[in-house]
Amino acid sequence: MARAEASATALAEAPLHANLGDPGFDWPAGARACWLHAADGVRLRVAVYGTGARGTILLFPGRTEVIEKYGHLAPALMAGGFGLSAIDWRGQGLSDRAAPGLTLGHVGDFAEYQRDLAAWVAALPALGLAGPYVVLAHSMGGCIALRALVSGFAARAVAFSAPMWGLELSTLNRALGWGLSAAARAAGQGLRPVPGLGDEATLARMDFDTNLLTTDRRTFAHMQAQVRAVPELGVGGPSLGWLNAGLRETRALARLGSPALPALTGVGGLEKVVDPGAIAARMAGWPGAELVEYPGAEHEILMERPEVRDDFIARLRAHFEG
Repeated sequence: MARAEASATALAEAPLHANLGDPGFDWPAGARACWLHAADGVRLRVAVYGTGARGTILLFPGRTEVIEKYGHLAPALMAGGFGLSAIDWRGQGLSDRAAPGLTLGHVGDFAEYQRDLAAWVAALPALGLAGPYVVLAHSMGGCIALRALVSGFAARAVAFSAPMWGLELSTLNRALGWGLSAAARAAGQGLRPVPGLGDEATLARMDFDTNLLTTDRRTFAHMQAQVRAVPELGVGGPSLGWLNAGLRETRALARLGSPALPALTGVGGLEKVVDPGAIAARMAGWPGAELVEYPGAEHEILMERPEVRDDFIARLRAHFEG
C-alpha cells in the first residue's frame, strides 16, 4: 500500500447523514465522520460508528456504496465488542471524484484505492480505533481487501460478501469489455460510461423488480430513500476506465495465492454482479476458509431479507470473535 500521513486538518469533521431512509433502522449514538487526505491529495470521508474493547472492524464497501448505507447494521456488527469504521472510496459518496459533478464511478487504476486505504489506516489511532483489526469487505471492497492482504496488510481475520474477484460477464461481453475499455484507456477516453450503464444505472432510478442487489423490498426502499434524499451520495454506472482497471486487477489477483489468515465468504445463489465461479475457486484453494451460499439471495448479503442478513452477521461475528 502507498504510505500516507494523518494530519490535524485531515481529521476535520465531515458531514454524516445519519438516520436517512427507513425510520425503523436506527444508527448507533455518537457515530461521526471525518475528512482524510490520501497521499495524492484526494479528499476522503471516513465514518466511525463506534469503538470497542475487542478491536475494530474495517468495513470495505463496494462500488457505489456510501458510509450511510451501513449505519443501520452497525449496532449488530458491533454487538460482539468491536468498533466499526468504513470509508467512502474515491469517486463515490462524498469523497473526491475524478471530475467535478461526475456521477460515474471512475478510477484509472485500482492502485488508487490502496492509497485511500493507506490514509485510512494511518488515521485509525487518531480516530480512536484500536487493534486488532479485522476486515469485512463487500463486492469491489473484496477486491481492494484481497490486494491489501496479499501485500501484507496486518488483519487478524477477514470476511467477504460477494467479493469482486471477477465480473459476471458472458464470453462475448467479456471480450467486448476488454476491447472497448482498453481502447478507451489508450485514447484517453476512460471517463466515458460503459455503454448502457450511465446515469440511468443509479440506485435512485432502479426498479425493485429488476434490481440485482437484494430480494428484500424494505431494505431496497431504505437504500433508495437515502440517495434520493441526498443526491450527491449517488453514483451511476462505471466508467470505461474503471472497467478496464477492474478487469486488469481481478486478472492479476487470480494469479496470486491467498493470505494465511481465517476467511469467511457469503454469496447469494442468484448472484449476477460478480463471478461466483471466481469466488468458489479462490475459496476452494484457501486453507481453512469457509464459503456459505444463500439460495434465493442476490448480490448484497448484508442488505438481504432478515433471515439471510442475520445469519451472515451471526457467522461473521463468530468468525471475528473466534
